[in-house]
Amino acid sequence: MNNSFLRVSIWVYLVIFFLYLLGPLVIMSVTAFNSSAFPRMTPWECLTFQWFGELFQDQRILNGIKNSLIIGAGTVILSVAMGLAGALMLTQIWPKLRATYYTIIIAPILIPGVVLGISTLVFWDRINRMLGLGADSFLSNGIFLTVIGQSTFIASYCMLVLVARLQRYDVALTEAALDLGATHAQAFRKILLPFMRPAIASAAVLAFLASFENYNTTTFTFGEYPTLTIELAQKVRYGITPAISALAFIIVALTVFFALLNEAKLKRQELVAAARKSATVEELAGKIKVPSFFAGNMAAVLLVVFAVATITVVGTATAYNPGQCIANVKEQKRLEAEQRIQELRKQREEQRKKREAEEAEQGGAQQSTPKPSNNSGFGNVFAPNTLGGDAEEESSDTETPPSNNGGFGGVFDPNSLQTDQ
Repeated sequence: MNNSFLRVSIWVYLVIFFLYLLGPLVIMSVTAFNSSAFPRMTPWECLTFQWFGELFQDQRILNGIKNSLIIGAGTVILSVAMGLAGALMLTQIWPKLRATYYTIIIAPILIPGVVLGISTLVFWDRINRMLGLGADSFLSNGIFLTVIGQSTFIASYCMLVLVARLQRYDVALTEAALDLGATHAQAFRKILLPFMRPAIASAAVLAFLASFENYNTTTFTFGEYPTLTIELAQKVRYGITPAISALAFIIVALTVFFALLNEAKLKRQELVAAARKSATVEELAGKIKVPSFFAGNMAAVLLVVFAVATITVVGTATAYNPGQCIANVKEQKRLEAEQRIQELRKQREEQRKKREAEEAEQGGAQQSTPKPSNNSGFGNVFAPNTLGGDAEEESSDTETPPSNNGGFGGVFDPNSLQTDQ
């Protein structure tokens, strides 16, 4: 009973974990096929492939992809080379200094990308000024600065991958090659490098992916060569379209394809190794019977299914026309908008009638109540009409000009200063 409960709990946990991890990617991929102008999965309108066409017509996105590929290639070369050199140095350095050296090499991972980007920009700008070069020199080029800035911390990741592989290397192989007359370069090229090849490939993939998605460091160093992440960030500020979802779907599809391809290749190697291990002497002398590529290789089967699904989607995209569906959706939206307008007008009319009825009730109540008297025993001194009213309006027509005789004999009369002609 406990084992069953534990097994069910593990499966529930795995389902929740993968939903949390892959749910946003699935939702964003689905929005790439919805005809809605804003990326959303619900409500579903029409199946369309127009966003893929708009994606390939967006020159800014295409230019960002090109710059990302160029910068990624440069970052891979520089990071893997520095990571391999650091890993070799770490295995050969004096043991008492390994901890200090390891801390120095790992430090760039702990530094924020913003700090690395600013420091890279400032440092190479000072170098450019010291050499007396212009603002358009190679040291001020956005691709050069971005590759240098990204490699400062990506090389640390590469070193960790390569160190893990080097820990399983037998140094006696290199010593034997040197005893047999090989140079250090030959021993490195023919013995150590083939052994490190899988780790170098893994470090290269890791370096490329880290460079492709980097934003914090790149935002200070890209100059005139914005990467894909920079272009996407600038587009998000002014509103996104499902073309971004189409790009996300393509990236996810390529990732799944290469993951299945690598898994199928590894499974094939395991099958070949098992066949050789169980082969007889005659089979080893001749041709070993190896199972087919799909026998016991689920990754290969999934790879074929994925390829067929991709071809089907592409073929459907070339023949499918969602014009009529989109027109029907637009007409439905128009009718819904008109219905909402009519409802709003009806609500306003009802509110107006209700307000008029309330005003009429208030007016009738005011007419039925007697007018309050202002005679409070003070001779209407505090009555508001004493400052102006009907009596003053009636006497205004017969009002005589004001007299300037204030008891001073007309001294302050302004006409008294004028002499008679």
